[in-house]
Amino acid sequence: MRSDKIKKGLERVPHRALLHATGLGRKDLNRPFIGVATSFTDLIPGHIGMRDLERFIERGICYGGGVPFFFGIPGICDGIAMGHLGMCYPLALRELVADSVETVCNAHSLDGLVCLTNCDKITPGMLMATARLNIPTIIVTAGPMLSGRYRQRKLAFVHDSYEAMARAKKGEISAKELSCLEMEACPGAGSCQGLYTANTMACLTETMGMSLPGCATALAVSAKKRRIAQASGERIVELVKKNITPLDIINKKSLENAITVDMALGGSSNTVLHLMSIAHEAGIEISLKTFDNIGKKTPHITNLEPAGPYFMEDLEYAGGIPAVLKRLKAKLNNTLNLSGDKTFDIAKNAEIFDEEIIRPFNRAYHKQGGIAVLFGNLAPSGAVVKQSGVNPKMMKFSGRARVFNREEEAMQAIMNKKVKKGDCLVIRYEGPAGGPGMREMLAPTAAIVGMGLTESVALITDGRFSGGTKGPCIGHISPEASAKGPIAVLKEGDIINIDIPNRKLEVKLTASEIAKRFNSWKPVAQKIKRGYLARYSRLVSSADKGAVLK
Repeated sequence: MRSDKIKKGLERVPHRALLHATGLGRKDLNRPFIGVATSFTDLIPGHIGMRDLERFIERGICYGGGVPFFFGIPGICDGIAMGHLGMCYPLALRELVADSVETVCNAHSLDGLVCLTNCDKITPGMLMATARLNIPTIIVTAGPMLSGRYRQRKLAFVHDSYEAMARAKKGEISAKELSCLEMEACPGAGSCQGLYTANTMACLTETMGMSLPGCATALAVSAKKRRIAQASGERIVELVKKNITPLDIINKKSLENAITVDMALGGSSNTVLHLMSIAHEAGIEISLKTFDNIGKKTPHITNLEPAGPYFMEDLEYAGGIPAVLKRLKAKLNNTLNLSGDKTFDIAKNAEIFDEEIIRPFNRAYHKQGGIAVLFGNLAPSGAVVKQSGVNPKMMKFSGRARVFNREEEAMQAIMNKKVKKGDCLVIRYEGPAGGPGMREMLAPTAAIVGMGLTESVALITDGRFSGGTKGPCIGHISPEASAKGPIAVLKEGDIINIDIPNRKLEVKLTASEIAKRFNSWKPVAQKIKRGYLARYSRLVSSADKGAVLK
């Protein structure tokens, strides 16, 4: 076993002494050492239920004949970090998560690993680490939150907090109703109820085969989730004994399956960054064009929050990811799941319980997948839009540039009703290096929705968007402003043309005019000059490469 490095031989007497100090007996030294990387924290709703799941994972590992060792991984709630300096940290956290898991596992020569995770950047960080380490690993995502309730109406976090804030500003809802929505939108443990980044990544993790079938949509409060946690604990010991590693599971075909399911679900645009970063760690080549090519031939067959009326709980009761695989079987590769089953077997044994939640191809919500990749003189290296959340009237748009160098400036203009019909908001210097950390623009996009401007105003940025974003919002513009991308020299009143069907993002300027503007261009000074974010800014790649550290 890998752990023999720290427990076998005369020269390991001191090591064994320290292990015995933790409470281990002599028999334990003959069993596989299984690390459990847990991102439990009281700060994140998606993680507050993990103490319970830890017990069941521990039980499973012990039943399987392994020795569990728990260690903590940092977590950030993107929603709480949103709209202030805190939002510079979540994407940067992804790298810390990967590095932390690698560090603990290698320092202690662990034989196997269970990653207990849930929210936006933590799950991809865990997956990056598993690909890098390539020791037997299984992922347990802690599950979605139940919908809230207000006067018999189902509530979702983004619609009933961020968008409600703007509706209150317009006078459409009372202070009393806003207060009730604030209290009831998030009723308890779990990742936010829609197909935002956390839940999308959970679905793609299961699709890739890195978590047990049914894990992604099993609700945070359910006994089913406990059973999956225990089964995962038992299964990891088997994986160690059989030496089945992440790179037996994560390959180009399984990543293509993940992209296909992502497109069919209409998932978060952040998954583009995360799947590319996982592929990078696994030594697999995928590009923005990979996403667009798969998207063009994959119909969008579910319509979950924020773009549609359904919730993760609805997807769970419709059959979950196994049912989605059943629907998409003809478009998938027959890859291996850590359970030992293959994709086609999982699909064959699944049942679709609701044909409206998981529609057949001939009744798809859209003929193409949820995400589109745009190119043009504003995005020479690409830009990303969640087209499933765009009103058909706004799939093509031409508007006047309203230029802001920070998210807060744009938010102030929206809330003060200074944004008018026909405007195209430009928020720049928010990319991976320039932000730093590529902040999510959920607050301004939700405010645009709440102010009733989704059919008349667009937003483009070198930052990114929350999985909760809907509307004509284009992010990941590469190169970013701080890297001398064309977005850096846009001026108030420039005409910006968006053509999603034809994959175009352009400003009405000639190449010579853009070059002339750069002659007098000076980049905005780096916003953060000390600490982790300053180091991150110097090392991070652009969004079109997955924002990985060089």
